[in-house]
Amino acid sequence: MQKVTILCVGKLKEKFYADAAAEYSKRLSRFCRLEILELPEERLPETPSKAQIDAALSKEAEAIRTKIPASAFVIAMCVEGKLRSSEELADLMEGCASRGGSHVVFLIGGSFGLHPSVKALAAEKLSMSPMTFPHHLARVMLLEQVYRAYQINAGSRYHK
Repeated sequence: MQKVTILCVGKLKEKFYADAAAEYSKRLSRFCRLEILELPEERLPETPSKAQIDAALSKEAEAIRTKIPASAFVIAMCVEGKLRSSEELADLMEGCASRGGSHVVFLIGGSFGLHPSVKALAAEKLSMSPMTFPHHLARVMLLEQVYRAYQINAGSRYHK
């Protein structure tokens, strides 16, 4: 069974996001070993300077790098990533499994995204949309899409 890790910067504070993430986590337990790792988001002032943002992203990057297993297939969620359909994500996940990629790690940054050095570690960069979403919602959306990918690969009617 494939292992999927969602490595996130920041905690889900809102109950509705946590409830949705818990529901998809439960659904995914039939298809993979899911792990959600939350790393603390660096605190910044209300209107941070570019230097303050860069320093925070660098510190978050250090924490992220310590949690990525060497053999994992890493996918960074970022706005400049490739737009993929649900079917293409299903193919990517299935391709990882067939090539021996037993561990897929998705990276979700905090409010200011991911440090470039972390993005450089990723085998794939994936974008959900050119629109901006809260990073907490992105986690729920990603969990749903990973669940959909497994459903597509299983040939279920979930994906219509």
